[in-house]
Amino acid sequence: MEISKTRAAVSGAAAGLINGLMGAGGGMILVPLLVRWCGLEDKHAFATAISIILPLSVVSIVVYALRAPLPFSDAWPYLAGGLAGGLLGGLLFKRMSANLLHKLLGAFILWGGVQLLLR
Repeated sequence: MEISKTRAAVSGAAAGLINGLMGAGGGMILVPLLVRWCGLEDKHAFATAISIILPLSVVSIVVYALRAPLPFSDAWPYLAGGLAGGLLGGLLFKRMSANLLHKLLGAFILWGGVQLLLR
């Protein structure tokens, strides 16, 4: 299936904007855009979103580093945990159905939204 380059670019820009504003979370908007607007198959959209998040995060790190000091010493435990969780998630990805992945993503978005509203 041929994906519109314009739709793909707008989807990437939306994910980059969210990632840049909030430091993460671009995948929460990118997966639904890739599935519903760009027409990607579900699991392909999840894998594509994951591959896009690293470059977006690197760009965000550079922008933040140019504007303010980054507390890398505070981040190391999270980076180690994130690496372990990413490896585990990558191994589990093949075993999970697209339907379950959507439900998990929706649950995490809902949980995160409720946590932010309760602050």
